[in-house]
Amino acid sequence: MLSAEMNRTQLPLKLRLKSFFILMLPKFLLVLLILGTFGLLFFLSRTPLDLYWYGVQLSLFFLFVSFFFEWLRYSKKIQRAESIHKMGLELGNSKLDRADLSERIYQKQYNILAGEYLGYKQSETEKSKEQMEYFSLWLHQIKTPIAAISLILQQNKEVSGQKQMEQELLRLDDYTHMALNYLKLEDVGKELDLEWVSIDEIIKETLKKYSILFIYNKIQLIYQPLEKNFLTDRQWVQVLVEQILSNSLKYTKTGKISIFLENGHTLVIEDTGAGIRQEDLPKIFEKGYTGLNGRLHEKSTGLGLFLSKKICNRLGHGLHIESELGSGTKVYIDFKRPDFQLFD
Repeated sequence: MLSAEMNRTQLPLKLRLKSFFILMLPKFLLVLLILGTFGLLFFLSRTPLDLYWYGVQLSLFFLFVSFFFEWLRYSKKIQRAESIHKMGLELGNSKLDRADLSERIYQKQYNILAGEYLGYKQSETEKSKEQMEYFSLWLHQIKTPIAAISLILQQNKEVSGQKQMEQELLRLDDYTHMALNYLKLEDVGKELDLEWVSIDEIIKETLKKYSILFIYNKIQLIYQPLEKNFLTDRQWVQVLVEQILSNSLKYTKTGKISIFLENGHTLVIEDTGAGIRQEDLPKIFEKGYTGLNGRLHEKSTGLGLFLSKKICNRLGHGLHIESELGSGTKVYIDFKRPDFQLFD
């Protein structure tokens, strides 16, 4: 049964020759037209035709040599087409059009593969959409117990270990939002909402969120209002600043964190924390990379800086980090954009 199926896909020699002749016919007619034109010129100029006939024979010889090599190439092309198309080829005695038969075979196989690929992509897209919907629902649901624990802590100020519980609760909230923001960032179809944003509002909201960590860990904050607006997406810049400040607080046990502006367009967040090894710096934006600090403290997911870099790339902002192990870290967020004009 299989051999019969394969035999049906192998084109008869007669059919191959017919298809090859159709393919070569324009070239053959062109050569005949050229030879006929030169023959007419020889006749009208009363030039002896011996030289012309010699030229005709020589031209036809090279033409048939060319046809021979074209036939070899064409046969190999047909064989390759047949080898990738063992099923579903129904030529029979159908009338041949003027297209190259091998190209028709390739085109048919391409259409089959393209259809399968599009079906696969659609299936993967639907699967990815279902996963995103599930995780989004899960992340929204987990916020409920987080809010409940937070309320209980506020109502029971004398709970033993409240300090540690509040910090762990904040960390759990951070990880939840990180996962949710990662899913949102993967949705490339979602448009950005660009507007002029006060960077002071973003910083103050972030400081309010992490104030408990500054207080409990006795970390000094050096910050003066910057009075600067940048064209960006408010939501994503908020997430970006939270990620950077959260990292600084995570690895700064004592000391200070400074927030200031450089060159009028670069936000700098500097800490006196653990710092980063020089060999780790080129890899800190890779997904899942934690470096030495992450392995020692067992607090890092390797997603914070990865997410920060993706946000900056999406917004068109620069992100650069300078650090030295044991001496702290400086994070630069460059809001500078090429000059352009906005239209209402």
